[in-house]
Amino acid sequence: MSEKKIIIAIDGHSSCGKSTMAKQLAQKLGYIYIDSGAMYRVVTLVALRNGWMENKVPDVAKVIEGLKDIKITFQWDESLGKNTTFLNGENVEEEIRRLEVSENVSPISTIADVRKEMVRQQRENGVNKGIVMDGRDIGTVVFPDAELKIFMTASPEIRAERRYKELKEKGLDVSFEEILANVEGRDRIDSTRAASPLKQADDALVLDNSHMTREEQLEWTINKVKEIIEG
Repeated sequence: MSEKKIIIAIDGHSSCGKSTMAKQLAQKLGYIYIDSGAMYRVVTLVALRNGWMENKVPDVAKVIEGLKDIKITFQWDESLGKNTTFLNGENVEEEIRRLEVSENVSPISTIADVRKEMVRQQRENGVNKGIVMDGRDIGTVVFPDAELKIFMTASPEIRAERRYKELKEKGLDVSFEEILANVEGRDRIDSTRAASPLKQADDALVLDNSHMTREEQLEWTINKVKEIIEG
């Protein structure tokens, strides 16, 4: 493949496997992977740790004030073969994936100042291109000029089943109904929030992976990258 590098923006609904594919794609291409969703989860984790959340309602002033003390970085862990997220040097990859964080991340992500700061950090990483990012508004807000935009989707039931299996494998006591309600609730919040709502970019390619394997969707995406770089 050509040495030319591009920006790849992957958007879509929660629990569609955006992060998994973005990580695989970055590894395959030798690109930098920036997990935007993880960044909002980190802010949520900080809010939970400090008691800035009550009944899923954040203390906006305290969250905004706390942003100055939050530094989010990403590293590839060779031993585990996966990308890891760090908060001020602390590995929080596993902690930010817990259900408590999932249930509180959408209210945090609606805070305009939080999104502004996260976007600022994200754009800094894209100056030299050669990056893959996933989230809810990468192709519409963060990198509207990205060379390749993908909008991933799947039915709520299939997404909930995937998330349920993932959490059960980690030994967490959850029910399918609980996970499905969380997925549908996040869809509503993400699509209707005032600040950067979930929206498919006009020039995005839709990837419905309801009945695709990870290998099939990765191959599909790699072919799209080749078309852009070599075309």
